[in-house]
Amino acid sequence: MAKPKKTPRPKAETPRGFRDYFGAEVTQRAEMLARIADVYHRYGFDALESSGVERVEALGKFLPDVDRPNAGVFAWQEDAEADKPGDWLALRYDLTAPLARVYAQHRNDLPTPYRRYAMGPVWRNEKPGPGRFRQFYQCDADTVGASSVAADAEICAMLADCLEEVGIERGDYIVRVNNRKVLNGVLEVAGLSGDDKEAERGIVLRAIDKLDRLGLDGVRALLGAGRKDESGDFTEGAGLDTAQADVIIGFMQAKRDDGAGTCARLRDLVGESATGLDGVEELETIAALLAAGGYGPDRIEIGPSVVRGLGYYTGPVFEAELTFEITDEKGRPRNFGSVAGGGRYDDLVKRFTGQEVPATGVSIGVDRLLAALHAKGRMAASDHGPVVVTVMDKARMADYQTMVAELRQAGIRAEVYLGNPKNFGNQLKYADRRQSPVAVIEGGDEHAAGVVQIKDLVLGAKIAEDATLEEWRDRPSQYEVPRDQLVAKVRAILELYR
Repeated sequence: MAKPKKTPRPKAETPRGFRDYFGAEVTQRAEMLARIADVYHRYGFDALESSGVERVEALGKFLPDVDRPNAGVFAWQEDAEADKPGDWLALRYDLTAPLARVYAQHRNDLPTPYRRYAMGPVWRNEKPGPGRFRQFYQCDADTVGASSVAADAEICAMLADCLEEVGIERGDYIVRVNNRKVLNGVLEVAGLSGDDKEAERGIVLRAIDKLDRLGLDGVRALLGAGRKDESGDFTEGAGLDTAQADVIIGFMQAKRDDGAGTCARLRDLVGESATGLDGVEELETIAALLAAGGYGPDRIEIGPSVVRGLGYYTGPVFEAELTFEITDEKGRPRNFGSVAGGGRYDDLVKRFTGQEVPATGVSIGVDRLLAALHAKGRMAASDHGPVVVTVMDKARMADYQTMVAELRQAGIRAEVYLGNPKNFGNQLKYADRRQSPVAVIEGGDEHAAGVVQIKDLVLGAKIAEDATLEEWRDRPSQYEVPRDQLVAKVRAILELYR
């Protein structure tokens, strides 16, 4: 009789395109989300937490770089093997499509305009790459039910405030604003209007949106026959002729020294297109409103190359780019690039209600913002761990728990060592691995004398690395203090490293 095969052990590895986050990465993201939420709240937006799973038809065809409902998302069918299979469901790929469903479902109970912000993970079934994951965090704010471009101007101002709130200094970012109506006017001039040109328009929009990454030559290739990337994958182009492509390239190069000059150039490009002229007027209004609020072109500017790739944008679109230079994985200098984007999407809610509902919003890429702050050295590579109260006598565990409780009640992050206390050196090694700034030591002699030893682990590491024996003696990193001064001494040491 054949022996039954053993079930193979599962591989302990994350799926391709996903990653795990530890310690400081999680806490730093939480702190950044809290700062952004504070700005959103200050602007009068309310929090919303919607389902992570939506019906596929609720997401529609408005997926990144694809035109098919089930492509680009992680989707499955309920009871697929049953006589009557259930709904197709998908993990949300952004936070905007769920908002449209929420508003359509609860609109009778919500104020108009409805101003909401939402934060959480989204999932995209796309080809992963360096810094490009299939699960990532988004941080959105949207206004639903306001047709005035004052809502768009407010979103742009709020985006600038968010960047500065989290530590991006002025001069290191720029928010660029454009209008899809202007581009639609340019497409009309290029002969790409009409329902029969929808596929070509979609390719053109996605091509322009890749200008920063591919450059003009790469975009021109996508406007024409297509482009093959470094991996050999071929992306089909829009099939435009040279004259049509020149019109599109002219639009992308319409930027002038100031907003007025850029708008004047855009007026020339859209010709007599009523849609295009309406878009130019909206841009002029947005620029005037932002200037009135103190948001000049050093922070927010008119930028014709911004189109946003998603198909649901209908009016103003905006994107925040970090302008400082970093070094890529191959040692080459490059600009950091986009960290946020959004725009007006007046037709998205209409899919549910049959009635046009104006809406505008922005999405901030939190993980990219964190990476930017690390690249600029404005965020420590890691946070300090907790204060570790060591265990010298297992029979006195209650005393150690009392110490750690006092530290916690004083707002100090702390823990008692819960491993095997037999080897004290292992306790200090544990504290090092936890990146603990302080260790608390109380043996039998200290307990009898009513004192504790406070070891400054940060200073101790520096002394061990740099100091001579004489310097080590002159700069002690361990202090003996009365037991009732435990909290005060630990707090004083921690203040040195804030």
